[in-house]
Amino acid sequence: MSNYPVDLSVKPAVKAFFDPDTNTISYVVRDPASDACAVVDSVMDIDYAAGRITYGHADEIIAYIQAEGLKLEWIIETHVHADHLSAAPYIQGKLGGRIGIGDKIMVVQETFGKVFNEGTEFQRDGSQFDALFKDGDTYMIGTMQAFAIYTPGHTPACMVHVIGDAAFVGDTLFMPDGGSARADFPGGDAGQLYDSIQKVLALPDETRLFMCHDYGPNGREIRWETTVGDEKAHNIHVGGGKSREEFIRFRTERDAQLAMPRLIIPSLQVNMRAGEIPTDKDGRAMLKVPVNGL
Repeated sequence: MSNYPVDLSVKPAVKAFFDPDTNTISYVVRDPASDACAVVDSVMDIDYAAGRITYGHADEIIAYIQAEGLKLEWIIETHVHADHLSAAPYIQGKLGGRIGIGDKIMVVQETFGKVFNEGTEFQRDGSQFDALFKDGDTYMIGTMQAFAIYTPGHTPACMVHVIGDAAFVGDTLFMPDGGSARADFPGGDAGQLYDSIQKVLALPDETRLFMCHDYGPNGREIRWETTVGDEKAHNIHVGGGKSREEFIRFRTERDAQLAMPRLIIPSLQVNMRAGEIPTDKDGRAMLKVPVNGL
């Protein structure tokens, strides 16, 4: 692997928040040597049928940070999610912090700016975010140095964020019995996803991995933490030395059978704007439904 600044001696405290409506896990990552923390992959609640936005999940995170006396420094998005809406600006408005995502967000904005027929007022330069990360970029959470690994395949803008001995993998990997995420969205690529997974599996075996989603395969209880070593040995899609060709064949056949995520239409419009809800010409919050566009 590249010379990423891995430091397993730093062991952040990680608090998980599971959202059962979208099977998403959000995290508060705490520096053990200070009161600094980061939030990874927050969720904003939506009743899609009613067009109603609420913030119960985000309020849980905010309440925890306040109760623990923590200072929020970063709000990290591992990618532009297609299955839930980000609460990043809501949390930022309550607690501060900087919103960060991979710099390939511009590719996603260009792609879905066309899908949703966005006008010229929609900026496609990533300026809605406070920080755009490139592969290997580092940033600080209190005394902890974090770094980003570019992991495209599920989307063009996916990144894994490594903070001490903990890595937040987004949708690049699932738990070993869940395998991997789909690679058939616009800009996705199964071969790239395999290569990205190998970058993650090149981290030290004892690195803790934290999932963005878990669906409880075969009825097991929801789980979200594993290790690199466990994934290498047991992941049903890439573990045990499965080849790139095997993975591409399986992933392509599997993805062809999958329906679109229930919340993909609102999620993409909101998340490519760093969690802001688009508005119409009169300033009213409004979402579009592209017909036969996805």
